[in-house]
Amino acid sequence: MIASNPHVKVGVRRHLVKTAAVAATLALAVAACGGGGSEPAEGGGSSTLTVTVWNLAKTPEFTALFDAFEKANPGVKVEPVDILADDYPEKVTTMLAGGDKTDVITMKNVTDYSRYSSRGQLLDITDLVKSTDASKLAGLDAFNVDNAYFAVPYRQDFWLLYYNKTLFDKANIKLDAAMTWDDYAKNAQQLTQGDGNQKVYGTYHHTWRSVIQAISAAQTGGDQLGGDYAFFADQYNMALGLQKGGNALDFGTATAQQADYRTMFETEATAMMPMGTWYISGILEAKEKGESKAEWALAPMPQRPGSNEVVTFGSPTAFAVNKRSENADLAKKFVQFAAGKEGASAIAQVGVVPALQDPAITEAYFKLKGMPTDDLSKKAFEPDKVVLEMPVSDKTSDVDTILNEEHQLIMVGEKSVAEGIRSMNDRVKSEVLN
Repeated sequence: MIASNPHVKVGVRRHLVKTAAVAATLALAVAACGGGGSEPAEGGGSSTLTVTVWNLAKTPEFTALFDAFEKANPGVKVEPVDILADDYPEKVTTMLAGGDKTDVITMKNVTDYSRYSSRGQLLDITDLVKSTDASKLAGLDAFNVDNAYFAVPYRQDFWLLYYNKTLFDKANIKLDAAMTWDDYAKNAQQLTQGDGNQKVYGTYHHTWRSVIQAISAAQTGGDQLGGDYAFFADQYNMALGLQKGGNALDFGTATAQQADYRTMFETEATAMMPMGTWYISGILEAKEKGESKAEWALAPMPQRPGSNEVVTFGSPTAFAVNKRSENADLAKKFVQFAAGKEGASAIAQVGVVPALQDPAITEAYFKLKGMPTDDLSKKAFEPDKVVLEMPVSDKTSDVDTILNEEHQLIMVGEKSVAEGIRSMNDRVKSEVLN
């Protein structure tokens, strides 16, 4: 979700977010129009397309897309290259550097896209963007590299708050759309109960730096590439306070035990969890299979005191074609399919937010089986502004590495918030900007 040169910061306004939610109703429309009648694979014979993915068994959008593409293209077989989610960036980086020929590379985040595109490892697919109604693809601007595109988004996510309705009812807490981070911290303290293996935390913050840093940048207007990170302080102090009070699983334990945010929420080990909209498909699937008893709902991300709008952060997810692919034509066909109506319909039906925008999508999305239908959950899907998770620049990858390293040191207590932020400032300025 990054481009290499111009510095791009994306804010997606309310009408874009509303229409970038779901295209479940498109399934009927596509079927009615004979949308599955794509041409067979080149040459009419069997053809295999390889695609990198992460945690295939727990990421239903991939299977939905692959099945739909195979159905629309008789004779084509999609072969996923499954990688552990936590290992994905490093593994793909190694693969591409080693000359791997996997056809389609899924761009999990903008930082990775910046790295691969700047190294010339991705095929220029600007022609696909020009042949598509680009104005309807949320997040497309994040892939602009000097007016060229090396990936096309198929998904557009943003962050909100998941919460356990049963635990909130037991604690007699009622949420509203105007929750501040102070309210959030108080709720977390009140919701924490039990101890040992039976402990229920008030909230869970996953180990990604964005949980602290990206939301700070989005809600303060701070620049994650600027070299001055004082705007991170409030969010770090809040998160560390909850951790110290035992109201959130501490970072060291979460890292050592490789905590799975899905497991934390689905086993009701936490009452709240800030997380991206992509997880909706996961919780829907877990409920459908009877693997979770959590009665869940959504709320807008908490805001800074005095805010008169709901601001959060997000990121598009995209497919790119490996420059070394020996099946580039079919790979491009898949990328275009995933970003189009048929791809949007396929992932919307499993609860994933497509990049393709459609006027009726939010209403359709909340008709999916198992979706919460209360007003607050619907309000959570209408933030006033969604800021790109990480700004776009040729420096993004290097800055991201530094911020992540210092984030870990702060969260495990090896550096104070002030020391960690000072180190971020010094390192980014000396190692990257200068």
